[in-house]
Amino acid sequence: MLTSTMRNLLITVFLISCFTVYSQEPQDTKIIVRTKAKDAKFIGSSMGGSMIIIRDAQTNEILAKGLTEGGTGNTDAIMKTAHERYTPIAYGAAAFEANISLQKPLFVTVEALSPVAHKEAKVAAQTQLWLIPGKHIDGEGLILEIPGFVVDGLYPQTHQGFSIEEDKTVELKANIVMMCGCTISDGGLWDSNDMDVKASVYVDGEFWKNIPMQNPSENTFTANLTLEKTGNHEVIITAYHRISKNTGVDQLYFRVSN
Repeated sequence: MLTSTMRNLLITVFLISCFTVYSQEPQDTKIIVRTKAKDAKFIGSSMGGSMIIIRDAQTNEILAKGLTEGGTGNTDAIMKTAHERYTPIAYGAAAFEANISLQKPLFVTVEALSPVAHKEAKVAAQTQLWLIPGKHIDGEGLILEIPGFVVDGLYPQTHQGFSIEEDKTVELKANIVMMCGCTISDGGLWDSNDMDVKASVYVDGEFWKNIPMQNPSENTFTANLTLEKTGNHEVIITAYHRISKNTGVDQLYFRVSN
């Protein structure tokens, strides 16, 4: 049988252990987040960065928020070198770093909106993980993949007017880059020959025809449209990479009269 003294001692030990567990001092826990364009490099300051939002997954409270800052990383290390397990590839590439004070493990949602400077191409990527007090997610950190292309329709300008009789044709023009801003060119590391880029033309809401677009210079894609119909023209430019399956879209709007 337990004596009164022994019982009191056990109670004291139990209370001390509970106090130790539940009164643990908060610890700063570092988390580094990077965003990497699919089939390309990291997304950094040259593209406006990626907006990173870290939330408590249960309450949706924002714990940290900010932009990735820095460069796109080392091309050879990322794109040209065979990668073994645990081989780092970031080499100081753009990142967002936060220190979150934790008293106990916390399940968080990490969201990236990227690239910030190109609203027409911005996509959201998200994942979840446990943060453990004092156990840092550093080094390469957490890397979120951002698929797609940034497609910017350059010409014609919105609501620009043309005449079938006077103008005859109009050159459709778009700028297309990887989500990290990396260059697309004929025969380059990001080879335009592996891409299908076309302009789908609609007149007053009705589909008219598709026109393939060519890549005469870095990041620039063009096609000549013969003006044959009057009305409001919408041109949907689509880019598709046959190997990586990256996609991108933008629109042009202009008017054509007789």
